[in-house]
Amino acid sequence: MLYDTTLLTLFLIGFFGGGHCVGMCGGLSSAFALQLPSQLNRFWLILLLNFGRITSYTLIGLLVGAIGQIGISLDQTRVLQNGLFVAAHLLLLFVGLYLAGISGLARHIENLGKPVWRRLNPLLNRLLPIRSIPASFAVGMLWGWLPCGLVYSASLYALGSGNSAQGGLYMLAFALGTLPNLLAVGLLAGQLKGFLQNRNVRLIAGLFVAAWAAWQLMRFFLFAPQ
Repeated sequence: MLYDTTLLTLFLIGFFGGGHCVGMCGGLSSAFALQLPSQLNRFWLILLLNFGRITSYTLIGLLVGAIGQIGISLDQTRVLQNGLFVAAHLLLLFVGLYLAGISGLARHIENLGKPVWRRLNPLLNRLLPIRSIPASFAVGMLWGWLPCGLVYSASLYALGSGNSAQGGLYMLAFALGTLPNLLAVGLLAGQLKGFLQNRNVRLIAGLFVAAWAAWQLMRFFLFAPQ
């Protein structure tokens, strides 16, 4: 039951955190979509872009889950998992506050992933502009490694699972939650440009993400077994 609840929670984090996805990745999604070759089916190419992104998220889950499987196969697993749960939701709280324009701490946390992104960015540039179906999938996979606080938060869940396969499923659930928002951004890139830049939209989305994280932390500290 707890396993199913975690999958649902991660899906909802991805879905309701869509404001952050739109704010952080919406520009990329729009740029990729607007440069897709007109002679190919735009819908399927955008879907393939996102499938590549979801594949990378799942691979990240498999990787950190395997690391967790090695690291928490010892004693005190509950203590470590509880610590990762708190860390994940604190990070999610900071992401929401950043999106709402209240705190910039999440930007500094996301900077931790920049060394990896700097190595991958030249590969991405070689694939742009997108000219083929394989290139569309490859761009999506590289996109999945873009530094993102929401991804980091979900990855902490995967790490705490202590299992490679379970970590992969956790990240897959999160990735599927992000899909509707970024799919819509890609398909309606031109029409949504003004909406995505709306200050009130980002404020509401950010406060929702922060409220979700705060609620999860409150429930943990009030009801978690001692």
